[in-house]
Amino acid sequence: MDLSLSTRNVSGPSGDRTVVEVGGEIDVYTAPKLREQLVELVNDGSYHLVVDMEGVDFLDSTGLGVLVGGLKRVRAHEGSLRLVCNQERILKIFRITGLTKVFPIHTSVEEAVAAED
Repeated sequence: MDLSLSTRNVSGPSGDRTVVEVGGEIDVYTAPKLREQLVELVNDGSYHLVVDMEGVDFLDSTGLGVLVGGLKRVRAHEGSLRLVCNQERILKIFRITGLTKVFPIHTSVEEAVAAED
């Protein structure tokens, strides 16, 4: 399985957000593609990101590492990284690793965009 990525800008009550829609599998083979996308967005000045993981079928530790790295990058610029996910098998990974305490996880893009920083 491959990884699909697309980005779009959305305005919310707290300002503009860049939504990264992710589809497929985030694993040791595809995670570098996501890492490059996040680095490029931050380098271009997008510091408030929403990663939409509704289309993600699989997530491994490499993918988690990329998300944590993205969070560190945006926080270095006083930014935020929010996740959108309501698939139980993916949410379970965040719970087991304790990352639910690190990432704000929302059930929809609209909810994530509307959330205060």
